[in-house]
Amino acid sequence: MTQFRTVRISDPKFEVGGIRHITCKSPALHKRVDTSVFIPKEAKAESDLPVIVLLHGVYGSHFSWNMGAGAYLTLQRMVSAGEIRPFVLVTPSDGLWGDGSGYVDHGVENYQSWIGTELPNLIMQEIQEVSDESQFYIGGLSMGGWGAFWIGLQHPIFRGISAHSSITHIEQMSQFVEEDWSLWQELTGIASIEELVSTTSELKPIRFDCGSSDLLLEGNRQLHQYLQGQNIPHHYEELQGAHEWSYWNKNVRRTFQFFDDLQHTKSQTSS
Repeated sequence: MTQFRTVRISDPKFEVGGIRHITCKSPALHKRVDTSVFIPKEAKAESDLPVIVLLHGVYGSHFSWNMGAGAYLTLQRMVSAGEIRPFVLVTPSDGLWGDGSGYVDHGVENYQSWIGTELPNLIMQEIQEVSDESQFYIGGLSMGGWGAFWIGLQHPIFRGISAHSSITHIEQMSQFVEEDWSLWQELTGIASIEELVSTTSELKPIRFDCGSSDLLLEGNRQLHQYLQGQNIPHHYEELQGAHEWSYWNKNVRRTFQFFDDLQHTKSQTSS
């Protein structure tokens, strides 16, 4: 039985670029919310495909990764070239709270539950190529990088985390938005990725990167140093670039390759 009161999905006859759009009413948010879905042409009508969820940054929505960084085109090129195996690419809206929800619980509206619990169920329900046998992975940029860590570490369905140019402390949101985030830590007792990691009993495979000219570089370095100090396996890169779409367009392939490597390792282990 569906957990969604209403679901609307685009008609394939009118879809552009192979991107499908879904609107549902989220029980966690008590309002309608959007997501986009892309399936490489080689994988149409297959079953049990793995899923990559990419979370957008502030000011954005479900279209941002595809129309700002061409993520679906990169995925299609990599699959067609045989560099990776097919994944379903899911790019949800964060729920459109203020300039950015932070993908966290706001009390009446729980943006973490929308992404961490409801979204996988929606995709398994509406996309025939995905089932409860599918593996889910999560990534994001900036605020979405924070969200990838925040949700990926707390929801068992996600098997790996990859983040670009991440916000690593929730108060960094104040550099981008007009809403006041100073009291949010009082709701959770956790205000940084380091604090979240310290309370997580079972960690997932983690990779993240940041541009050498990015305003969030120091926070990413500190997260890397913390993980090193705790002997937590992870992969961190500092790459050329700033907090901009050209950086994410160029480097999203690193996320796709990382998740393909994890999926391949799982397949070998299961065989």
